Amino acid sequence: MEIACLDLEGVLIPEIWINFAEKTGIDTLRATTRDIPDYDQLMQQRLRILEEHDLGYNEIQEVIATLSPLEGAVEFINWLKERFQVVILSDTFYEFSQPLMRQLGFPTLLCHRLEIGADGKVLDYKLRQKDPKRQSVKAFHSLQYRVIAAGDSYNDTTMLAEADEGILFMAPENVIEEFPQFPAVFSYEELKKEFVRASNRTLAL
Repeated sequence: MEIACLDLEGVLIPEIWINFAEKTGIDTLRATTRDIPDYDQLMQQRLRILEEHDLGYNEIQEVIATLSPLEGAVEFINWLKERFQVVILSDTFYEFSQPLMRQLGFPTLLCHRLEIGADGKVLDYKLRQKDPKRQSVKAFHSLQYRVIAAGDSYNDTTMLAEADEGILFMAPENVIEEFPQFPAVFSYEELKKEFVRASNRTLAL
């Protein structure tokens, strides 16, 4: 059997922190794993900025409530689920994801958790494990699954490397240039073709 592993933000849904940055006007919150490869460094920076500006979980949730999946994402997920087992491997947080996962039809999501105070302040974050996307792919391999993975950022590249086939989707030029071993595509139609190509089965588009 084959499992399709996908990143979430930037692949199926908008980048939550970028939209929050636009809403608040705090430009430094625009940084994502496309810019800062070290996830702990990125999250410590985000928590520091939230504290400085007296912002918390409720303000972020207000922005998330206005977001929808990327155009074509729902149709793509439905297409993928008919052909593969599908798991979303993300560095988002369960506390953020519910409204958008509902719109995607609730595919399986493995991500992290936030520690939120009674006053709504984001106190800390709890990673599921170190290098969780790669470790998830390794676990699927131990269960005798073949894995095809797609993502867009630095934090996806260990997942892509561990997978039997890795695909960059709508990745920025800096990531594409640093990881030329992965095919890079920019539309869901192209991504479908890459999954068909990468599969060890004969699949129809």
